[in-house]
Amino acid sequence: MRMRPTLSWTPAEDLPPGSTDPEPVVDALRSGGVLVLSGAGISTESGIPDYRGEGGSLSRHTPMTYQDFTAAPQARRRYWARSHLGWRTFGRARPNAGHRAVAAFGRHGLLSGVVTQNVDGLHQAAGSEDVVELHGSLARVVCLSCGACTPRRELAVRLEEANPGFEPVAAGINPDGDADLTDDQVAGFRVVPCTACGGILKPDVVFFGESVPPQRVEHCRELVRAATSLLVLGSSLTVMSGLRFVRQAALAGKPVLIVNRDQTRGDQHALTRISLPLGSALSSVSLRLGIPVD
Repeated sequence: MRMRPTLSWTPAEDLPPGSTDPEPVVDALRSGGVLVLSGAGISTESGIPDYRGEGGSLSRHTPMTYQDFTAAPQARRRYWARSHLGWRTFGRARPNAGHRAVAAFGRHGLLSGVVTQNVDGLHQAAGSEDVVELHGSLARVVCLSCGACTPRRELAVRLEEANPGFEPVAAGINPDGDADLTDDQVAGFRVVPCTACGGILKPDVVFFGESVPPQRVEHCRELVRAATSLLVLGSSLTVMSGLRFVRQAALAGKPVLIVNRDQTRGDQHALTRISLPLGSALSSVSLRLGIPVD
């Protein structure tokens, strides 16, 4: 049975409207020790759509689940055909003002860490260091049999060689790098095996229906414990993957601040939610702090 990712949530209580004043974020950063938790919304200004915002991809696209991927060769063919095409566009995305602001905050010693739910590598491309990729990275490929981890660019070359002339026109690109292609467009696409053992290759990301590795979750919990506050950027917090850290911070009495245009599942735990576009909001914050954003 195909699993359907969680599309939305229903507030259990009336939540206050978002603010347009980023000053609480400025105050938190001035105090230092801020842990950033980012979601797909921080990458939309780089041309990568989000899952659940206005026009989010989940309204028209069901991402591959771990169960489907491991169960059927045709599911893997569908995934790798679509992902191979999407990788070309995904790989051209560049950091936006939001990513650059987070990197600048880190360089000036205001952050205790960065945890991202994104798999696009844009925080690192902007200059952020020691980023915890909660859901992994599309830049790596792992073998499900022997565990060998290799760069995605190497797989891209092998897929090009195995599928010469594969140039279908996609209807769109999704946050997981998956291009919208029809079954007819992916028919005949050749999937390549692990060069070390011949096993099944999978992107080194956490699929829907798959759990984040426990040691990675615990590392993030340690970061929350060490932080003075938690700053959520561009996440709806619909799924427990990120929401658990918001709940942990709030339970420990640490301020939670959210910058997201729409309501989130974590609003009830937050000191404030800033309802502004991330790029302009974080640029304003950096300006008030006197920190230049490259």
